[in-house]
Amino acid sequence: MILILKKTIKSIFSLGWFFTDYFNLKIQLKNNDEFKISKLFPILNERYSGSGINSGHYFHQDLLIASKIFEANPVRHIDIGSRTDGFVAHVASYRSIEVLDIRSNHFSHKNIKTVQADLMNLTDLEYECTDSISSLHVIEHFGLGRYGDPIDVDGHIKGLDGIYKMLKYNGKFYFSTPIGPQRIEFNAHRVFSIKYLMEYFSKYYNLEAFHYVDDYGELHLNVNLDQTAYKTNLNCAYGCGIFELIKK
Repeated sequence: MILILKKTIKSIFSLGWFFTDYFNLKIQLKNNDEFKISKLFPILNERYSGSGINSGHYFHQDLLIASKIFEANPVRHIDIGSRTDGFVAHVASYRSIEVLDIRSNHFSHKNIKTVQADLMNLTDLEYECTDSISSLHVIEHFGLGRYGDPIDVDGHIKGLDGIYKMLKYNGKFYFSTPIGPQRIEFNAHRVFSIKYLMEYFSKYYNLEAFHYVDDYGELHLNVNLDQTAYKTNLNCAYGCGIFELIKK
């Protein structure tokens, strides 16, 4: 509520320069017939903003993992539900990528193949089918109904188990998810503790590298996960853990 109030007050004060600019442009257009102002379309919150968002979970994870896949150059890469307008687009700029998502997707690109699928219910034909797989900021939603998926308290485990089955021995799994004190914020997402995730992953994967985005949106590369990290979740309330994993 306070944030909305601050934005409203800022917008009201912005009307001063908006109308000053408007009347200046009207004067300059007086003897110009090439353009006319057809309507007012106020954009009041970008005058003093930067050129774009270059921090936060999605900016860092999408760019980092796309560059990792470029370096690894796998035979086949499959993605599970990551953002098509971020990570998938990054990868598709230099190679083919297959995207599995429970949601339908009606776009086409020569480097992107989309398949509507429920990862919690794989068929035998999809087992051990790829040497490289990614799922960025996705697993935390499984089983919470946000995207039309059935409610399932173990949805995240079923999703992770499905990814493990799809991946070949010694294949690479790029994974990210919210980290912090473990909880569900229904129906948006789960937040996982680092200890919980590592207890699961240690049974099936070797950890090649861990990175994270902190609560201020800053990226930390190649971080050592020790007992302190397990206890504190690296001081994140809602951070983003980024795992590079090798299937055992």
